[in-house]
Formats: sequence, structure tokens, C-alpha cells
Amino acid sequence: MEVGAEGFARRLPRLRRRILRAAFVALDMEFTGLHSTSLQNNEPSLFDSPAERYVKTRQSVQRFTLVQLGLAIFSKENSNKYVVHSYNFFLFPSTLGIRDVEFTLSASSIQFLSHYGFDYNKFLKDGIPYMNEVQEKILRQHLLAGTWKVCSTSNADRDVLRKAIDEVTSWIAAAKEEDTMILQDLNGYHMLDIQLILRQALENVWTEPLGDNKVVVKKVSPEHRQLLENSSYDHCQKKLILLSARGFTNLFRILVKAKKPLVGHNMLIDLMHLHDKFYRPLPESYEEFKRNIHNLFPVIIDTKTVTKYVQKKCLFPRVSSLLEVYAVLCSSSLNPKGPPCPVIALASGCSRYAEKKFPHEAGYDAFLCGSVLLMSAHLLLCRSTDDAVEADPSFSQYLTVLAEHVNKVNFIRGGVSSINFSGEDAPCRHPPALVVHVRGWAGLTERQIYQEFEARCSFDIRRLSKNQFILLSNKYKQLVLRDYRHHPHLQVSIYRHWRHSPSVNCLLQISGIVALWSLLAFALGGA
Repeated sequence: MEVGAEGFARRLPRLRRRILRAAFVALDMEFTGLHSTSLQNNEPSLFDSPAERYVKTRQSVQRFTLVQLGLAIFSKENSNKYVVHSYNFFLFPSTLGIRDVEFTLSASSIQFLSHYGFDYNKFLKDGIPYMNEVQEKILRQHLLAGTWKVCSTSNADRDVLRKAIDEVTSWIAAAKEEDTMILQDLNGYHMLDIQLILRQALENVWTEPLGDNKVVVKKVSPEHRQLLENSSYDHCQKKLILLSARGFTNLFRILVKAKKPLVGHNMLIDLMHLHDKFYRPLPESYEEFKRNIHNLFPVIIDTKTVTKYVQKKCLFPRVSSLLEVYAVLCSSSLNPKGPPCPVIALASGCSRYAEKKFPHEAGYDAFLCGSVLLMSAHLLLCRSTDDAVEADPSFSQYLTVLAEHVNKVNFIRGGVSSINFSGEDAPCRHPPALVVHVRGWAGLTERQIYQEFEARCSFDIRRLSKNQFILLSNKYKQLVLRDYRHHPHLQVSIYRHWRHSPSVNCLLQISGIVALWSLLAFALGGA
């Protein structure tokens, strides 16, 4: 089901009920970009520790924004069956406040989503607003002081508002008290914007929403207007304005309060956007970020971490994408003796996902993610014991068999395999490194070294000293050592810390000098 700003508030109570009844919730997000290329040394690297990667990713998350968030709500029925309600929420930053929100677009990301049919008109015209706690505090202060304003940056938005204002000002001159008129064809934020603007500009009008896209304008006396403003039925009360401006953040807070297990795939960037866009701006401290996320969502399961484990334990083909993993789990007979996997049934409003694949549509990927979790957990449960597994396992049994993977979020290309959100991370363990010693090739840069070796293996590079570079790769090939054995300018060898580390070499040189002076002093003293 696709949800935009126009129908979001109406659907919120039902969403809340479904989340509270759910066994778990899966999510996926699409962004305007992943890694900012305008920031120096911002690309993920095998050299990164989790804290270093967080600093890099934080800068990118602050530049880019969400365009779509997918939520798949998995509810357990009495039998061995889960019903899934899957939603696509189009999101757009709140424009009600004193500061306009700026974000960056990555050309490759926009092209990628466009290739998979993403509708940018829904993102721009009907995106659900959202804000974090800091933005809400600023808006609340300005609403109380009466200094709010609407940041309508679109010419189309301004034209809609200008047309409505012109209609009202032309009508009100000849209208009598209690006369009404109706403004039509409004949507999303226009419904609130036009009411706030008219009330601020004209003291003898009153406004009320009529359905989803109309506003009734009524001419009233200033005294009557004051009575209406103090009425509990005023749709433009400050608390209701805040509720509307918070938009999707209201659903985020329902998720936080429900404390349901949160499932995702390669979740680190998703969790960082959740924190930054709906909770608070990302802190500088990596450890503070981890603590905050664990407090918000005490149970997190990353299906990338789970499926990497399943691939090791079972005869499971090495596939990478979420859709490929889902296809293998659906089609293979990895569990021929155990009871059948739970039935995963899409609710009526989401049935198109059963008929056709929609890769990189957030609601579809969220559905895949939750389905992969259930099938993987069932497979591991059946293989964890020699005893017969009951025909209808509970979700708590699945959580028990997944215990070692809970709160472990996959770490892509780095010194650890996962980030632990409920404790300390494992020590960094890098793959074996190569060291390149340069002779007779002055001014050689990291970029030139990369171009020299990129055809042979995929690696990351870091300068070690003036004439030395470290190469790090998950799969460096022996042919690199062989091919460069007799190279006139580049000598390649396996990195040995005691031999190649500048700090160790410096210590050895100092020790040598001290030893030489001690020997010399001893010799002179003896003489």
C-alpha cells in the first residue's frame, strides 16, 4: 500500500493497532544518496574501524535525505501463518518552520531509483513531512510566539497559495457575516498552509477543513473569531499543527513505544537515518549513537548477518542480494525432514507483491527482509536440535535460536564483521596486507598506485611512509607478489608489523643510537 501526506493522518490509528499486534516489523529505506563524493576520504575502506566508519557515514547521512520508507508488519495468526501488511511511505522534510531544510542529490542514486520505477512526483508533491526533536522544539517555540512561517520553495506551491488568497480577498469584500466559500483542489500541506496564512492575514475569517482536499472559509466578526479560536474543535490548534508537522515522526514514535523487534538488511545507514531524521541529530560520539539506538530499539536483527551465518552452516549457494537470498530460501529443500516453514501471506492490499517482483521498492524489500528472517530462523531452529520441532513454532523460539545475531548489524568492508549495539564491538581484524616499496619513481600518489594494481585485485590503499604504501584486500591474489617480483620501481611483499611499521622502525633507530652511544661511553670510560 502506498501512503502519502494526503491520507497518512487518517491511516495512523490503524497502523498503530497493527504494530501493537505484530510479532515483528521489517523496514527498508531509499535515499537521495549513500556516500558523498564531495567529502575527502569519505569512501568506506577496509582500514575503517566501526568508529571511523561512523564518522564518515554521519557526514553523508547529514547531507542526504529519505525519499521512501518501507514498513512490513508481520502478525502471527493462530495457525503456522504470518500475515504481512506492507507499506510504502513517501517522505519529504517538513516545510513548516523558520528554517528551510537542505539536502543533496546523488546523480547515480537518482538514476538507480528511476531505473526501478521510483515516482519522484509522489516524493515531491505528496511526501509525508517529518522532523526530529530539535526541529520540533524550534517550531513549538515559534508557534507559541506567533513567529512561524511556511517554507514554500516550489513555484507550484506558491501559485496554489496565491490563487487561494486572491479568491478569498476578492470574495470577502462583498461577503456578509456567516457567508462561506469553499477552496478546492488542495492537497497535503496546502490544507494547513492556506488556513494559517488566511487567519494570520485576515482577522474576520475562519477556516475549517472539508474532507481531504477542500477548505471552508467563513466570514465572522472578530469577537466570534476569538470564541472559535478557543474552541476544542479548532483544526489549527497549535498541538494539531505540531501533530501535522511531525507527520511520519508520529509513526516512528509508535514504533519506539511498541518495542517490537526491528528487522532490516545491511541496517547501519538505515539506523543512522532513523536517528537523524526522526529522533535527534546524529551525535559526534559513535558510542552515544549505539546507546541511543539500543534504547530506542532493544531488539534489532540484520538479515545480512543472519544469512551469512546460514550460508556457513547449511549447503546454501553464495548469493549476495536480498532478492536472491529470498529466491533460494523459497525454492530449495534445505530442510527436507523438519516441519514446513510458516506460511507467509500478504494482506489483500499488498497482493501485487505476490504476483510480481518490485526490487528496490522499499515496501517490497521490507517484505523480503521479514520473509528471509522467518525462513532463516525456521531453518536454524530445525537444525539446532535432534528432537522433533513442533509444527507451529512461536516467534520467541525463533528469537532464541537467533540470539547470537540479535543486535549485530552487518559491517560492510571493514575491520569487524558486525557492529554490536548491545555491547562492545569485537576487536578489529584486518585481512593480510601487502606493502609496496617505491624506488626511482618520485612523487607517486595513492591514486597512481591504485591505477597500477586495480586490474589485478580489488583493494584499499593507505600511505605508510614517503616511499611505502599498504594494500588491503579481502582477496589479494598471489599473482600480485609474483608479477612484481622483478619490477624496476615497485617491490611488493607481505606486510610485517615489526619490519614495516614506521613507529617500530623509529623505535629501533632510537634504540640503536642509544646502544651505540652507550657502547662508545663504555669504551671511552674504560680507556
